[in-house]
Amino acid sequence: MHSNNKHKKSYDFDALIQAYPKLKSFVFTSPLTQQKTIHFDKSDAVFHLNKALLIADYGLTDWRIPKGYLCPPIPGRADYIHHIHDLLEVEKDSENVKGLDVGVGANTIYPILGAQIYDWKMVGCDTSVSAVESAKHNVGLTPELLKKIEIRLQPDPAHIFEGVIKDEETFTFTMCNPPFFGSEEEATRTTKQKLKNLKKSGPAELNFGGQAHELWCNGGEALFIKRMIKQSVVFKSQVHWFTTLVSKQENLSKLKKQLDKLKATHKTIAMEQGNKKSRILAWSFPTVE
Repeated sequence: MHSNNKHKKSYDFDALIQAYPKLKSFVFTSPLTQQKTIHFDKSDAVFHLNKALLIADYGLTDWRIPKGYLCPPIPGRADYIHHIHDLLEVEKDSENVKGLDVGVGANTIYPILGAQIYDWKMVGCDTSVSAVESAKHNVGLTPELLKKIEIRLQPDPAHIFEGVIKDEETFTFTMCNPPFFGSEEEATRTTKQKLKNLKKSGPAELNFGGQAHELWCNGGEALFIKRMIKQSVVFKSQVHWFTTLVSKQENLSKLKKQLDKLKATHKTIAMEQGNKKSRILAWSFPTVE
């Protein structure tokens, strides 16, 4: 986990409960470790933990997501923000930062963290009308976010940047957590295996939730990112750094090959949270003087 991440240590459940008392009913003492924890396989418990973290550590007044929408683990999302900050620091471009979150979802988590951790201006976009409405509502729940975050609807699912980035508008970076799975069946199969590994029984339940457009798309992660790279060329003069998460290591080589063909500068940033390994792929187009 990134050295600047607040969540490197164990959760302070006493402090979290003090900030958000409703969390208390989901916290128990593990008979194995004798430490306080929650049932991380239960979506309600995960939601209330994340809400407590946002209130206690990031100054939110409130945070809500409709039932069934993606409820992201805050520590991992904060890591992405911290690594982007490092990327911009290297380029001496950390002031007056403006970021675009592609696929913001109802949870609005990346714009919230970017705004609250580094005081960045953020734009979030999504193809789902209901996700956009919920994201706008989340921003409004904490009035200070209204000055930092704007939410936009992507009217055409075939486009990623077109229709969102305005003429003459510039962004310091874009970010994305692309749909991971190639189909609903793949998502369900993976969830069942996950629950089996946790030695749980019963119907498959994604403990972090998620709507179809948040979790899967035709071709899965690789095809989505390839489309993003192709479309990024049109906006190369308006965006300094394009970035995306790449969950599957095996997808990296073909994505890098595509970037090389487009003569883009690119780098891969490793991320680790516990046993989970992921990476950020970042690319930029050299300016012609």
